[in-house]
Amino acid sequence: LNEDEGRRARSLAALKRAREKERRAHGGPQSPRDKQVRDVVVPEAITVQELANRMAEKGADLVKALFKMGMMVTVNQSIDQDTAELLVEEFGHNITRVSESDVDIVSTDDVDPEETLVTRPPVVTIMGHVDHGKTSLLDALRGTDVVKGEAGGITQHIGAYQITTKDGHKLTFLDTPGHAAFTQMRARGANVTDIVVLVVAADDGIMPQTIEAIHHTRAAGVPMIVAINKCDKPEADPGNIRNRLLEHEVVVEQMSGDVQDVEVSAKTGAGLDDLIEKILLQAELLELKARPDRDAEATVIEAQLDKGRGPVATVLITRGTLKRGDTFVVGTQSGRVRALVDDKGKQIDEAGPAMPVEVLGLAGVPSAGDPLTVVENEQRAREVAAFRQQKATEKRTTLAPTNFDTMFTNLKSNVVEYPVVVKADVQGSVEAIVNALHNISNDDIKVRVLNAGVGAITESDVTLAAASKAPIIGFNVRPNANARLLITRDKVRMMYYDVIYHLTEEIAKEMAGELGPEKIEHVLGRAEVKQVFPAGKRDKAAGLLVLDGVIRKGLHARLTRDDVIVSATTIASLRRFKDDVDEVRTGLECGVVLSDTNDIKPGDNLEVFEVEERERVL
Repeated sequence: LNEDEGRRARSLAALKRAREKERRAHGGPQSPRDKQVRDVVVPEAITVQELANRMAEKGADLVKALFKMGMMVTVNQSIDQDTAELLVEEFGHNITRVSESDVDIVSTDDVDPEETLVTRPPVVTIMGHVDHGKTSLLDALRGTDVVKGEAGGITQHIGAYQITTKDGHKLTFLDTPGHAAFTQMRARGANVTDIVVLVVAADDGIMPQTIEAIHHTRAAGVPMIVAINKCDKPEADPGNIRNRLLEHEVVVEQMSGDVQDVEVSAKTGAGLDDLIEKILLQAELLELKARPDRDAEATVIEAQLDKGRGPVATVLITRGTLKRGDTFVVGTQSGRVRALVDDKGKQIDEAGPAMPVEVLGLAGVPSAGDPLTVVENEQRAREVAAFRQQKATEKRTTLAPTNFDTMFTNLKSNVVEYPVVVKADVQGSVEAIVNALHNISNDDIKVRVLNAGVGAITESDVTLAAASKAPIIGFNVRPNANARLLITRDKVRMMYYDVIYHLTEEIAKEMAGELGPEKIEHVLGRAEVKQVFPAGKRDKAAGLLVLDGVIRKGLHARLTRDDVIVSATTIASLRRFKDDVDEVRTGLECGVVLSDTNDIKPGDNLEVFEVEERERVL
C-alpha cells in the first residue's frame, strides 16, 4: 500500500466507526433479545459440537463452560449424558434423555388388545428329506408345477404360496430347501411357522434330514403332521414308516399318539383333501389370530437383487396390513413400498396377516429372517436403519481382546488359507454357502471368504479375486459384460454351481489338493551309538548296536540325545565290518556315516523311518 491508499483505507474504517457510534447514540440503549429455551434431546454419548448445535449455542461457549468445570475438552470430543445434562441446564435449556435402545424399534412391548384380533390363515412349512417329494406335494396342493425346473430336484429358495381351499379357507405354505447345507434356512423357516408338515417317502424311510426336520420342529415348539408320500408305489410301506418314527419319539395317532398322519400321493392326488382337512383342524385348535387394522410387521423369508426391479424381499406378514406407499425399516435397510406382488405374480394394493408377498422399494438387500416394521415417516426409517447399521459395523469391527498368548499362537499357527469370493442370486443361499464352506475348514486349512454378496459378478469382485488369487464362486449368477473382460485379462478362475452340495464337494477336493499329500512316518528301527571314530577328512562314523527293527541305507534318520532331537538326517553309508551292506537287523552291530552332521556322541540314539505319502481327504 502506498501512503494515499493507506490513508483512504484508514479513513473508511474511521467513517464506519463514526457511523456506528452515531447510530447507537440515536437508537438509545438496545434491549437484549430474549433467550429461546429449547428442548434438547441428549443420547448416551454426544460430541460437544453436536450438543452445541442442538442447543443453538456456540461450540466455544460450551468448551469454556466445560473448562470451568475442570474438563479439558475440544468440540470434537464426546461427552457422556450426565455431563451433557449439566451443560444443558447451565445454558437454561430443557433436557430429554434418550438411550440407544429408544432409537431402535422393539415390537415386543406392543401387544394388541384381544377384541381387535381376528382369525388368520395358518402358516404351514413343508419339511423332509431331499427327493421325498416336498415340492411335488406342494405343487399338487397348488395345482401348479415348479419342481421340474429345479437343479437336482432341490428347492433352492424358500418359496411361499397361499392357496384357497374348496370351502374358502386360506392356507399359507412355505417350502424349505431340502439339503443338509440349508439347515440355516430351514431353521429360520421353522420360526415363522405355525404347523409343520413332515414329508416322508413311503418307499425310502427315515433319512438324516427327516431326523433334522423333527429336531427343528421340536426346537420351534410347533405341532407336526406327518405326510407319508409316494403311497401309489408298489413298494410303499406306510406301516414301516410309522414304526420307524417311534425311534425318534414321534408317535402317530394310529399308534395311539397325538401326531396326525396322512397317507398321500403327490402324483395321483390321493389323500390331499384329507391332509388339508387335518391342517385346518390343527389350525382351529391353535386359535391363530392377528390384528389386521394396524401398521404392518413382517418377516423376510427371502431377499435378492433383481436386475430389473432392484432389491426384492419376499416377506410374510405377521400382523397388520402392509399397503403400497408405506415407509418401513427391515434389518439395516429402510425403504418405501413401491409395489406388492403376490405369489401368483399379480400386483396388489395391500397384504394382510399370514400373506406372503414380494416387496419392491428397498434401499438394499436385507438378510433372510430380518423383521420388517412399518414406521410413521422416512426420517424415522432412516434414523433406525442408520442406528442398526452403526451397531452392525461396531459388531463386525470389534476386535477380540488381545493378549500375548493369542498373539503368539497366531504367529505360530501355520494354517493354510483358501480364499474365495462368493456371489449368489439370493441372500439365503449366500448364508448357506458361507456356512457350508466354514464347515469344511479344519485345523490345517480354512476357507477365507473375502466377499459374499447377492447379484451378478461385477468388476470389483473380479479385481478383489485377482488381487488375492482367489476363485470366484457363482451360484446361479454370471458375470456382467465388463467383468467378463476383466476375467479374461486377469485370468481369474470362475466356478459356477447351481446345487450347493456339488459346490462343497468340489471345494473340499481343491482344498485337499492345496495342502498336498498327507505325509505319514513309519519307524523301521532304533539303534544306540556305542562308539564314534573319524571317517575320511571331515566326517565321523558311528558304531551302532541295532536295538530293534532294521536299519537301511538311504533312509531318513533322527539323532536324539537324552530324548532331544539333535539332527534330522539320512543314512549316507552303512557298513558291517569292512563290507558295504544295504540293511542290518536287530542285535547286530554296524557302522554308519550320517549326511550333513558330525555332532555324534556315544550314548546317542538313532531312529530310522520312512515317509509314506497318501492322498489327502478333508
